[in-house]
Amino acid sequence: MDIVCLDLEGVLVPEIWIAFSEATGIPELRKTTRDEPDYDKLMKYRIAILKEHGLGLKEIQDVIAGIDPMPGALEFLNALREKTQVIILSDTFKEFASPLMKKLGWPTIFCNSLEVAPSGEITGYRMRIEKSKLTTVKALQSIGYDTIAAGDSYNDLAMITASKAGFLFKSTEQIKKDHPELPAFETYDELLNAITKNLA
Repeated sequence: MDIVCLDLEGVLVPEIWIAFSEATGIPELRKTTRDEPDYDKLMKYRIAILKEHGLGLKEIQDVIAGIDPMPGALEFLNALREKTQVIILSDTFKEFASPLMKKLGWPTIFCNSLEVAPSGEITGYRMRIEKSKLTTVKALQSIGYDTIAAGDSYNDLAMITASKAGFLFKSTEQIKKDHPELPAFETYDELLNAITKNLA
């Protein structure tokens, strides 16, 4: 039994924090897991910038409402789900993900949650589990699934390398250079073909 584990941002939808950075004109918020491998450090950095500018959950959700899946993402996901089970493993938050899941036809997503004050200020975050992507892949393998994984960032590498087959998708030149052993694709057709070839 195969199950495909996909990253969300940068793979199926644009990076939420980059979109928010552009909407607010705060360039510091452009930093993502493509740039910073330490997720806790990255989130504390983001929360401090939000606090400094008086921005909260509502402002981010307003920007997310205007984000659409990347061109071809829905068609890719639909084609993939006809062939096998798919789970999205993301370090985003349920408070961000819901409008995007609606636009992607409500696929299953495992993600994290935010700590939000009554005022709407984001005060912290709760990871679903430590090393959530790798831990989830290992858990799926423990109940009889062979995993196939794809992602674009540093925080996807563990689940990609732990899987039966793993791919970089629309990744950075640095990550591709650091991991020449991982097949890297730029189009959904290429990724769909690669995944399909590895299905049992």
